[in-house]
Amino acid sequence: MTLDGVEAPCVYKPVAGERPLWDFPSHTLARREAASYVLSAALGWDVVPPTVLREDGPFGPGSVQWWVGTGEVDEDGDPLVPEPGAGVVDILPPPAVPDGWLHVLRSQNYEGSTVSLVHADDPALRRMAVFDVVANNADRKGGHILRDRSGGLRGVDHGLTFNLEEKLRTVLWGWAGKRLPGDVVEVLRGLCTDLSRQGEVHEELSRLLSRAEVSRTAARVNRLVESGRHPRPGASRHPIPWPPF
Repeated sequence: MTLDGVEAPCVYKPVAGERPLWDFPSHTLARREAASYVLSAALGWDVVPPTVLREDGPFGPGSVQWWVGTGEVDEDGDPLVPEPGAGVVDILPPPAVPDGWLHVLRSQNYEGSTVSLVHADDPALRRMAVFDVVANNADRKGGHILRDRSGGLRGVDHGLTFNLEEKLRTVLWGWAGKRLPGDVVEVLRGLCTDLSRQGEVHEELSRLLSRAEVSRTAARVNRLVESGRHPRPGASRHPIPWPPF
């Protein structure tokens, strides 16, 4: 990937390779990946690595995302894949919950043993959880959380976002029902203003999503600001991906 004269490894997801899904419009996942970056940039939280739509890929149009890596390479010179979960999401035997971590779920692994899903009470991870609410992310697994070479947390795989129906499905439920931090609310208020006045973020999202999807995104932001709290998982859905990695 070359952007503004800088060349770096990237992840290319061609539209031609998208698998049809019953609950998402066909051939839209690449656009949702790019829209997620627009949202991330607007919030200023650096959740999503730089992502663009390219028409000139080797397999046709698709999303191109900056590779999240540690800067290290394997013996063949290829970039090493960062640790999934980034050390902030884990599966542990109960009742162990480390200091500074939050319990999400108790379940069973493939061997039938009882395990607990936990994640760190980390400010950057918390902002990612709020981002997922706004983007209506239906696929926040632990494996989609990585740490970049500077130590920052990044989220990847955002094709299943911005659905018109409530689809939030995430491992980051540890703050459910808790008050949002004041600085987070202020950022959301700014996003509310942009979306309601059809500002720059509204225009950028409108190039990638349907009018209804942009409108529903604005409604989610307004709902978050009005409640001032992290949402709780709905009783009628499957709000936690399992297995979580």
